[in-house]
Amino acid sequence: MSHPKRILVAPLNWGLGHATRCIPVIDALENHGYEPIIASDGSALAFLKKEFPHLTALELPAYHIEYTKKGMFFKLKIFRLLPRMLKAVREEKRAVRQIIKDHNIAGIISDNRLGARSKSIPCAFITHQLNVLTGTTTFITTPLHQRFIKKYNECWVPDIEHAPNLSGKLGHAYESFLPLKYIGPLSRLYKKPVEKKYDLMVILSGTEPQRTELEEKLKPELLKFKGKILFVRGIIEQEEHITHDGNITYYNFMNSAALEQAFNESEMVLCRSGYSTIMDLAQMGKKAFFIPTPGRYEQEYLAKKLKKSGLVPYATQNDFKISDLKKVNQYKGLKNIAGDMKWKDLFCLFERK
Repeated sequence: MSHPKRILVAPLNWGLGHATRCIPVIDALENHGYEPIIASDGSALAFLKKEFPHLTALELPAYHIEYTKKGMFFKLKIFRLLPRMLKAVREEKRAVRQIIKDHNIAGIISDNRLGARSKSIPCAFITHQLNVLTGTTTFITTPLHQRFIKKYNECWVPDIEHAPNLSGKLGHAYESFLPLKYIGPLSRLYKKPVEKKYDLMVILSGTEPQRTELEEKLKPELLKFKGKILFVRGIIEQEEHITHDGNITYYNFMNSAALEQAFNESEMVLCRSGYSTIMDLAQMGKKAFFIPTPGRYEQEYLAKKLKKSGLVPYATQNDFKISDLKKVNQYKGLKNIAGDMKWKDLFCLFERK
């Protein structure tokens, strides 16, 4: 009896978005007779270990991506960290070569990990950023990113190819030299008919120090809110902790099943405009309010795009006031858009001779 093919699934550790959107990919691999092996670092790895305790989980070199307290300096810091990040990519390539050998890997699915690839086996790259927006330096960052993408057999974009779509110009390149497949939005959540329990769900994610900055800003504002609030802080720890402060229930983190229930029980959501969160909101058909991470051009772009489309309002981190949430009802909210790509067709990549 032959063993199932082992596929390495390697999401970037930058917030939890890359890890969360790999959950449906890992589930689909198992459902189609493959054995997924997880590889990442930091919070992303800790999170996926909790979601899939039965799977082999391996540590990859960290990219050491850090935010700045001031959003305007973020781009400067990223460019300064570039040599360190490229060194991590080289270390990652070496680590992946060893993992392929030690674990008999038959294919790789990398979510934005630039070194998780090999010429000896089929490799797919998941990204919603074919165009990497960095303001005046987009002309450098986009070709650089596309150069890495071209080294993979296929690039899987978690969106639909035609308008109306979720990622806009981020996920739609004008040049067709990239091996693209639009696989439809990825979400681990499902809509269910349940009774409303919370008037507002706040969900934080992303890298420090901006996660803490927003939490500190929101706490006093939320005390002025009339209604029940569920606040998911987005801190992955060994144990789940629940605390109460007036009308607010705090969780340090939630697993996917609990988060799905919470989404279904909540009237509206206050969160970052990260793409993975947007895919979750669309899947759940939720009304929301966005506070983009300062200095994250793609989050600012997505917030502006969805506001202009009349779907979701937003405010900057500095300007947000609790009264802004009243604007939510003037917007349509996000709706589910389904792709037509089948997992079976995607996984054909790993059956190539």
